[in-house]
Amino acid sequence: MASLHKIEIGFEGGQVVPVRLDDEQLKSLRSALAKSGGTHEVNYEEGTLILDLAKVIFVRITSSTSKVGF
Repeated sequence: MASLHKIEIGFEGGQVVPVRLDDEQLKSLRSALAKSGGTHEVNYEEGTLILDLAKVIFVRITSSTSKVGF
């Protein structure tokens, strides 16, 4: 079973879209972001996102380690 990563994709204007991506999708997104512009399709649990890469400001990848505490 592939592990899922918690991802937040931030766009111009302040909108942030949270998604969970498997290793392959995350690698594909990172590769697409390294290229200049265009669009990229991301399939995730709730459907499909078609991203305008020129509008993406950041991608936050949350650590998969568990934390215990208050």
